[in-house]
Amino acid sequence: MNSQLRILHLEDDPQDAELAQTMLEAEGFACHVTRVETQADFCSSIERDGFNLILADYTLPAFDGISALKIAAEKRPELPFIFVSGTLGEEVAIEALNIGATDYVLKTRLSRLVPSVVRALREATEKAQRTLAEESLRRSEAYLAEAQRLSHTGSFGWLPSSGEIYWSDETFRIFEFDQATMPTLELIERRVHPEDVAAFQQVVERAAGDRQDFAHEYRLQMPDERVKHINVVARAVRDDAGEIEFVGAVMEVTAIRLAQRELNKTQADLAHVMRVTSLGELTASIAHEVNQPLGSIITNAEACLSWLDHEQPDLAEAHAALGRIVRDGTRAGEVIRRIRTLAKKADTKMAPLNLNEVLSEALILVQHELLSARVALRLEQENALPVILADKVQLQQVILNLVINGIEAMQPVTDRARELLIRSEYDDQQVRVTVTDCGVGFSADNAGRLFNTFFTTKSSGLGMGLSICRSIIELHGGRVWAVPNVPHGASIQFTLPVHQRAESH
Repeated sequence: MNSQLRILHLEDDPQDAELAQTMLEAEGFACHVTRVETQADFCSSIERDGFNLILADYTLPAFDGISALKIAAEKRPELPFIFVSGTLGEEVAIEALNIGATDYVLKTRLSRLVPSVVRALREATEKAQRTLAEESLRRSEAYLAEAQRLSHTGSFGWLPSSGEIYWSDETFRIFEFDQATMPTLELIERRVHPEDVAAFQQVVERAAGDRQDFAHEYRLQMPDERVKHINVVARAVRDDAGEIEFVGAVMEVTAIRLAQRELNKTQADLAHVMRVTSLGELTASIAHEVNQPLGSIITNAEACLSWLDHEQPDLAEAHAALGRIVRDGTRAGEVIRRIRTLAKKADTKMAPLNLNEVLSEALILVQHELLSARVALRLEQENALPVILADKVQLQQVILNLVINGIEAMQPVTDRARELLIRSEYDDQQVRVTVTDCGVGFSADNAGRLFNTFFTTKSSGLGMGLSICRSIIELHGGRVWAVPNVPHGASIQFTLPVHQRAESH
């Protein structure tokens, strides 16, 4: 055989040890034998690596084979251990084998030594290979489990004939069931989102009947109302007996679906912005072209009015018609001015401002409108507001638009007092302005649409004032929204971030 064999031999008789070595070498083993007699020498030697086999006598003057077997089983359990003894009864032999001995050979029948060693070495090699394979399998299973955990992909098996279902650890985590739970189709169906149950049942019935591969995506609804999106794919595998088992994977795709939904929303918003931008450029161009002839019409109508004597009866109608031309032309000019303001990309001049001062200056500009509309103004300003960073002209435009909107909303009101409330306050790292009227108000359904370009609840007008307000406020890092009041009226509120806290006195 020419096999290199390193033997640790526990034997107190050198002749017996030499005889065993001779028999092994006669069969082609190249033996290197380390003979020991005491427990200390045995323990010291067994710690050294490189031995392939342990041979041991059962009875020694200062040590015994059973004690050596127990030490070997603890320290080097992979080494074959063969008793070679002249005294080994049946009961002792059985005990030795139970403890872990590979075999035993009587010195009176030493011819069995070589076959026993060959079998022991073969079994040790097979055991080592199994151990390596098992360790490799454990590593592979650990890698697979970790890969499933990281990718949120579980695996499963399903036997339609018996209804048995097998899940990996990650599949249990995806469905959020305890691993002691036995998975069933009924249990899974209870996790399926109510809107997806019918489709889930259809896929299961078709798969159980056709025995064909399937793929399906549906939602799970967790006990706390969270929704998960999962994708299931399975292949039908047939064994030698013709039995079908579905083997598949379950992947959680919640993050992907949420990202897709957000992407779709972003794309829709971008398309809307592009449409509004194009429309703004178109309207600005039209406004520019219309503005000059309209100005000419108004100028000529005013000249005609100055030439006509409205006191003359035959010229009264002409005088009134020209007045209407001037009035309507002026109104059309205001509409054009607003259109151009909406489309204009003006430079923003940001500076630290006191919001209360901006409010007070803006309200001076609308005193005439308040008086002519018989609207009472109530101003509630919080003292020592923090400083904001804003464009004064643009911010005043917002305030004027909101005040004028409130005045116009109260024009149809005849059965109650017309009051406009303007409040400034400091709230949670931002300043807030609220403009409240007691006018006709608007429905809750329209609350989110009021700031859309060209949307209006009025019988006249283009609905651009609030759209301009939103653009300006968002440019300043703030937010604007509308609240319908009960039983009548409305509140428009906007917030702006604080630039610098006011100093306390």
